[in-house]
Amino acid sequence: MQRKAIVIGATGLVGQHLVKQLSELYDTLIVIARRPPRYINASMRFYQVNDFDNLAEIFASVGADSKTDAFSCLGTTKKQAGSDEAFRKVDHDYNVNFATLCRAKGVENFFLLSSMNADIDSRFLYNRVKAETEQSIMVLGFTQLVIFRPSLLLGKHKGRPLESFGQKAFKLISPIVPESLSLHPISAKRVASAMAMSAHEVYQRNKYRSEPTATDTEIIENKQLLAMTKVKK
Repeated sequence: MQRKAIVIGATGLVGQHLVKQLSELYDTLIVIARRPPRYINASMRFYQVNDFDNLAEIFASVGADSKTDAFSCLGTTKKQAGSDEAFRKVDHDYNVNFATLCRAKGVENFFLLSSMNADIDSRFLYNRVKAETEQSIMVLGFTQLVIFRPSLLLGKHKGRPLESFGQKAFKLISPIVPESLSLHPISAKRVASAMAMSAHEVYQRNKYRSEPTATDTEIIENKQLLAMTKVKK
């Protein structure tokens, strides 16, 4: 069976690692982004979108179907977006629209990068919007929805000074901070690995089933992400 994957957010901190790992699992990798990802190979189909408000137009020519797995690593911050409304548009509206278009094409498995502390009742906009996005995608009826909630992501954060400061501070104390702590920061590459691993596990579970199973949602918290990707010494 020819396996396909479709990804948005492929040029972000996690996404740039994810596309490289997915290219080793899938026969065809469809990437929709404003600019080409750093990693490109022969199996990749790149669709450039200048404005995600026009995503439906791109989807008209994208060959996604029930044999396609969908991944979203799309996200921003209020500082980068410029306002509360612009932040919500990217993190909620664009993600939900992408998921809706995928479902309309028959996509059954969706893998969403969210965030630790996603909470619909949070006092913080970032956490509330992440939770709203999760809930909006949950009701779309995917056979398998896997949500990943990492803690502070380690990697180069362009335009995110607070996260960069947090990383520098963590490096000073990391030798004495065990990974068993749920708040332990995690590298973007490890999150990408967990997403790819989860997709492969879903595929292995379902490849011999003639009919899809009932809707199932799995939330993978940071502590589990750390355990899944722990390197044995």
